[in-house]
Amino acid sequence: MSAEATNPATPAPATPGTHRRKSRPRIDLRRLGLAALLGSPTRDRLPDAIGHIAEAHRAHHPDADADPLRRAYVLAESSHRGQMRKSGEPYITHPLAVTLILAELGAETTTLTASLLHDTVEDTEVTLDQVRREFGEEVCYLVDGVTKLEKVDYGAAAEPETFRKMLVAAGNDVRVMSIKLADRLHNMRTLGVMRREKQERIAKVTRDVLIPLAERLGVQALKTELEDLVFAILHPEEYEHTRELVDENAAHGDDTLARTAEQVRTVLREAGIQAEVLIRPRHFVSVHRICRKRGRLRGADFGRLLVLVHEDADCYGVLGELHTCMTPVVSEFKDFIAVPKFNLYQSLHTAVATGDGEIAEVLIRTHQMHSVAEAGVIALGNPYAPASDDPADGERADPTRPGWLSRLLEWQQAAPDTDTFWSTLREDLAQDREITVFRPDGGTLGLPEGASCVDAAYAQYGEDAHACIGASVNGRLATLSTVLRDGDTVQLLMGQDPASEPSREWLEHAHTAAARIAIQRWLAAHPHHTDAFDDARTLEESAPDATSARTTALAPGTRPPALPAHPTPDATGTRAAGVVVDLPGASVRLAGCCTPVPPDEVTGFVVRGGAVTVHRAECAGAARMRSDGRAAIEVRWGGTTECRVTLVAESFGRPHLLADLTEAIAQEGAGIVSATVEPPTQQRVRHTYTLQLPDAAHLPSLMRAMRNVAGVYDVTRAQHPATAL
Repeated sequence: MSAEATNPATPAPATPGTHRRKSRPRIDLRRLGLAALLGSPTRDRLPDAIGHIAEAHRAHHPDADADPLRRAYVLAESSHRGQMRKSGEPYITHPLAVTLILAELGAETTTLTASLLHDTVEDTEVTLDQVRREFGEEVCYLVDGVTKLEKVDYGAAAEPETFRKMLVAAGNDVRVMSIKLADRLHNMRTLGVMRREKQERIAKVTRDVLIPLAERLGVQALKTELEDLVFAILHPEEYEHTRELVDENAAHGDDTLARTAEQVRTVLREAGIQAEVLIRPRHFVSVHRICRKRGRLRGADFGRLLVLVHEDADCYGVLGELHTCMTPVVSEFKDFIAVPKFNLYQSLHTAVATGDGEIAEVLIRTHQMHSVAEAGVIALGNPYAPASDDPADGERADPTRPGWLSRLLEWQQAAPDTDTFWSTLREDLAQDREITVFRPDGGTLGLPEGASCVDAAYAQYGEDAHACIGASVNGRLATLSTVLRDGDTVQLLMGQDPASEPSREWLEHAHTAAARIAIQRWLAAHPHHTDAFDDARTLEESAPDATSARTTALAPGTRPPALPAHPTPDATGTRAAGVVVDLPGASVRLAGCCTPVPPDEVTGFVVRGGAVTVHRAECAGAARMRSDGRAAIEVRWGGTTECRVTLVAESFGRPHLLADLTEAIAQEGAGIVSATVEPPTQQRVRHTYTLQLPDAAHLPSLMRAMRNVAGVYDVTRAQHPATAL
């Protein structure tokens, strides 16, 4: 939506398209502008200025009605009449060029109509009501979405905010984003009239945001050209070197790819498989990457073979013939048909060795897959289902909206400021693969590759995930830092404490923007919060016997057992943690190695810092301190019955074991403070739970309930080795 274009006297910074596969010749914008000014179309005749658009549109949609395009052009031309681009061309050439880009990619009539009108409401006297009356609600919706992207000067703060608005506007219709991408491509083609510093600023934003968005939407045709244009502006020397390499290869008489393509045609013809075999030259950025990876380039490095067939099954038939009749490079095989990429891309990738020792990459796909691979969501036409019988607040249903876009729309609302949004957006777009994990109820979560259980928690529960205390992955307890894989089943364990809080350490395992922003917002709202892990490390330095087992048993992000409150003196000494100690003023801690509870027989020992740790009388740590000559301190239980205890459950591995155990614990009224599991050995699993009991008298019944869970063969009190102090 920029009114800037190339001055014909100023050479454009890049013309990579001249070295790529043949496409429709670049349209002369001056001629289009002249046609727009001089043409006086009748009501029935298609204006000359949109003849190329109509031709490209009918190539994809033979039965399309061109009348909406004619009427949209007439309104746009009359509205923009008198407006000029910096190059001196009529402004109407810009929406014409944007619409032609979309038409060549196969956009449907509604998108093309909105594209012709995409600047009218913003830059002319045309109103949305007028667009709605003349073209209907759908076109009005798209024009309104694009109009919400206010014109900016590409300043450092304005550009990020504009893309934030774009994401919101495009949230219910990705066609808004398609028009924006085509708009940016035309403006990138015509940057030559601008100052060098402005070219670089726009190119950097295009590189950081628009190119990843094009990749996410699967619009490879736009993405590759944008990459080459950005490459030419930001790295002119490397661009020129790459151009020289491409020119030298083109001038070379020996064409390895052409010979290999003919060999592939022969193999498929003899096998009776109808297929079209094409040579796809790599675009400049791709050649540059291959050069950096492999060093010296050979003929087959400058392109790839593309095999197009009619049916999905034929793709695998082609693959089998190539691997049988030629020498395959097995390590290069990838099946994106069975497992499509997050951006709808489907294809088989393989490579074969040529007779002269080169490696030729081969892409195998159907014609429909090829359309989607080139145009992405644009090739889907109108992906929006009709409104349901009971629409929610008139909101559109979009069954095809990618999961990444849904997540992005959610977290951008929580981003506290533009800088956070901008940096997080760039990080989020840099994640170019997705996984799907399953919930126990059969639902799914879409997450970026590399996501952890922390990310799954915030994806499922939002800010309620602050209360997450652990997870089960494929039926086995796992730490919150566990990285998830595609197809995993994840069950999240939620604490019951309303004051639950996240740990700063979770940020180290949060891979998604939603998780990071939610955690950062909580930490910012609690600036005096001391991370529980810092507390645990401090205690470990002063009293390892009381805390070493406690900290190692915690899943990342779960809190250690609550520290005792300030000691309360009574007539006989100090009362804390439910224990009375005959040592006035001393702080009291229950030993983590044996976690004593009433009515256990207990004894105490003074440790570094003057604190008293309380052990069960039969604790091995207590015995060791006695043997080292440490004097015991008399301690006894006070009147409280509430306690915290660590239990170890030994079991055989089976599906849903964790769910059954946690249900048994909950039914006994115990709260889970932390849970962890050791790596399984010979199909046996060892679970460790730190539990809060309202009454120590319930401990025996709790242990019986846990033993009654199928697969559990023993439940015992924890006995960790203690370090003498």
